Amino acid sequence: MSTFVLVPGAGGMGWYWHRLVPELERLGHKAIAVDIREDDPGLGLQDYADIVVAAAGDHRDVVLVGQSLGAFTVPVVAARMLVKLIVLLNPMVPLPGETPGEWWESTGQPQALELNDRLNGRRGGFDERVHFLHDVPPEVIAAGAGAQRAPSGTPFGQPCEIDRWPDVPTRVLVGRDDRFFPVDFQRRVVRTRLGLGIDEIPGGHLVALSDPGELASRLDGYAR
Repeated sequence: MSTFVLVPGAGGMGWYWHRLVPELERLGHKAIAVDIREDDPGLGLQDYADIVVAAAGDHRDVVLVGQSLGAFTVPVVAARMLVKLIVLLNPMVPLPGETPGEWWESTGQPQALELNDRLNGRRGGFDERVHFLHDVPPEVIAAGAGAQRAPSGTPFGQPCEIDRWPDVPTRVLVGRDDRFFPVDFQRRVVRTRLGLGIDEIPGGHLVALSDPGELASRLDGYAR
């Protein structure tokens, strides 16, 4: 069985994975939900990678899973330790040397979000309830109210310090109902930046909270 090292998106909350961890363990895997204090302005991308490497320890058969902004951390980690597979989940796929702050305009994400909203009759710009939480059960939203934290601006000005994408098998899994990173946008970015196709899963940007059972099944299939 594999050890899934789960790298969260902006904010760094290990809590994001709390519904997925038992599902992976039920399938016989080990799962490590990494918590990163991304609200600390003294920490940056290299520190995030240090935290992930430390969390992985000496585990073998490691599958690195990077959610959203976590895709900036995952390739740096994979260059520093033995990893059998990378899975990117609704990712911000970086180019070598690109900063997270540059990523938005260079990929055209704001325009993709606006177009997707317009085509689906939504108005008013980004709204956390509309774009992040629309498919997350109310009881999960309520339980996580005290677990959220805003990321500092530090990592958004720091480059992804890789020369190229790691020579590690990589799969990209996207929520077909993601309103923040629409699926057609993700398909284009992944194809142009990694030369890969995407796999789709029901759910939105926070699919580990909305459908952890289906996500665990997909990750289990990748690992096997």
